[in-house]
Amino acid sequence: MEALREAVAELTVYVHPSNAADVRRAVARQLSALLFSYEDRFDGVLLAHEVTVEGDQAKILNGLVPYFGVPVHANLLLYSPQPDMILEGKVELLGKESIHAIVLGVFSAAIMSDDIHEKFKFKRKGDGGKFISRSDKQHVIRKGSMIRFSVKRVDTEMNCHITGSLIPPHTGSMLWLSIHDAEFAPEINSGKKRSSNIGIKNEQNEQDHRTFNNEDSVINSEPPHKSRKRSLEE
Repeated sequence: MEALREAVAELTVYVHPSNAADVRRAVARQLSALLFSYEDRFDGVLLAHEVTVEGDQAKILNGLVPYFGVPVHANLLLYSPQPDMILEGKVELLGKESIHAIVLGVFSAAIMSDDIHEKFKFKRKGDGGKFISRSDKQHVIRKGSMIRFSVKRVDTEMNCHITGSLIPPHTGSMLWLSIHDAEFAPEINSGKKRSSNIGIKNEQNEQDHRTFNNEDSVINSEPPHKSRKRSLEE
């Protein structure tokens, strides 16, 4: 999935003296506090981290509570969707005016009626309704369907909530695309760009966890306020 990427960060994590006996655990705990929340310094949502403490030297800050800064090398897995990226999600709710999906089982996406291709017609049924393509009745989007859509906008203040679109080519139901889309069917079926089998024929709720290398993404922090116990140098 395009929105997943790896980044390398050189950080300074400020640790309370009471945690001096187990610095690595204290560092991991502070970084874990940032999981699944958007961070400007990382330009994305932190999903996972692997840290290595650099050396055995630390800089002690002046103040009533002398925090010490620990240099850390961190490998980060980030969720960082951008406009025009293609993402995949599971439909959780749909109606005539919108489709709401979940990406990676966590992040929300909404596709409004203006961004649903005119070839799709909404039909309300007892199961809550579904979108059916006018050109191929086998192309159906209903609750539980895995869909492929384009990113239109990203709201970082809402933890990367996505406004998506089903108008660009190669978007729609992944079940249908896996059979009828000549360009993307081999990619979807072979799983070359996926870390696990998403069970497309059964539309199982398994998400893509492929990552991209981004060796040039080096992040530095600033000294924190001395009164804050949980700080990262930016």
